[in-house]
Amino acid sequence: MGLGWFGAPEHNRWLAEETHALLRYARAAKVPAGFGWIGTDGVVDTSHPVELWITGRMTFAFSLGALLGIPGCRRYADHGVRALSRVMRDYEHGGWYSAVRHELDDDGHGIPVDADARKECYQHAFVLLAAATATAANRPGAHELLLDAMEVQNRYWWDDTYGLPIESYAADFTDPENYRGINAAMHTVEAYLATADVTGDVTWLTRAVQIIDFAVNVQARAHDWRLPEHYDTKWHPLLDYNRDAPAHPFRPYGVTPGHGLEWSRLTVQARAALVARSLPTPDWMLEAAEQLFDRARTDGWRVDGGPGFVYTTDFDGNPIVHERMHWVVCEGVSAAAAIRQALLDDGRGEIDVEHYEHCYRSWIDYAEEFLIEAPGVWTHELNQANELSTRTWEGHPDIYHALQMTLAARMPVWPTVGQALSEGLLDRPDRPAPAPDQQRGQVRRRGLFGRG
Repeated sequence: MGLGWFGAPEHNRWLAEETHALLRYARAAKVPAGFGWIGTDGVVDTSHPVELWITGRMTFAFSLGALLGIPGCRRYADHGVRALSRVMRDYEHGGWYSAVRHELDDDGHGIPVDADARKECYQHAFVLLAAATATAANRPGAHELLLDAMEVQNRYWWDDTYGLPIESYAADFTDPENYRGINAAMHTVEAYLATADVTGDVTWLTRAVQIIDFAVNVQARAHDWRLPEHYDTKWHPLLDYNRDAPAHPFRPYGVTPGHGLEWSRLTVQARAALVARSLPTPDWMLEAAEQLFDRARTDGWRVDGGPGFVYTTDFDGNPIVHERMHWVVCEGVSAAAAIRQALLDDGRGEIDVEHYEHCYRSWIDYAEEFLIEAPGVWTHELNQANELSTRTWEGHPDIYHALQMTLAARMPVWPTVGQALSEGLLDRPDRPAPAPDQQRGQVRRRGLFGRG
């Protein structure tokens, strides 16, 4: 085995222990309305409402725990499905509230923090991801939730004019926002890939590839692999957007290297999905994923005198916000694992993937040294000196990025993690599930849907 960590039993043991620890810690987030924001003291911070993106992410996480066979995770996944199905739903206008109060009304429904708050694509993407993953785990009510989430996506979020999602609406799904964002588009891709795997409907995969083509093959390529985050309604880049709010948690100014890493992973996952289905596969995808990864690494990692990824840069690669966000290194680890395996699946040799193995080891070591306070407890933000910072994030809102990081090296590139776990592919990263047209009926299915 030498210096290799991939497939090493003790490394997989470390990853598995952290998977279990994260899921144990996340139980503290459970509140009647869904999942709350865990504060610095390890209990829910009630100054934050119950937010849709956190409840969606936690439902996704506990559904993965259920698929892994970790006792207790089923009831937390089921709690999340119930919260998304009943509590956070907007029964008047459709879709889901962005945030509700911790207490429920007399009918067991959520009370919106602001009944006039806008509905957001970003948050709805996590409803779809949670529903698809809970369906893969065969959780009660997940199938119906997935059907509802798909219908809302089709009705409101997918814009056929541009083949890209709309950013937000007024509460009643009127007045689309005069803005489009690559962050919401990215998480829509993730949710669409999971939905395609669970339902077997390639429409969702086709849409995901359309979004990736625009973001990666058009915009990132045109900007030397530094992907613009912000756009007008015709998807023209707004390079100066939020220049006066550079550390914004969802719409920061400039380039976000962590998103470059995330897009690189999604690109190889979408490519693998096309290959597995014997669908036409653009020849740019693997090369573009490597370019995105390398740009994010060279612009973001150890560029200001110390270890860690900076949060943002300008379009020349100069650091803007020096804080280190935990999610960025998690996405770096996940991307390194996915691209490495994608290259091996494509016939490359071990020497061709050595660079990704080095990045994987370096970034996990960084997380172990600076981010993991205790098993399952990850500091979400550090300053330039790798000391605790709360400029953008305070507390421990969710485990979504870290949990996926602990699974990345143990999973194939395709199918997406929930479906892969349901098909028994844990610790079989080089054995992707057979395409449906090759071995129809021989792959174990979950839920109402097959991938036919």
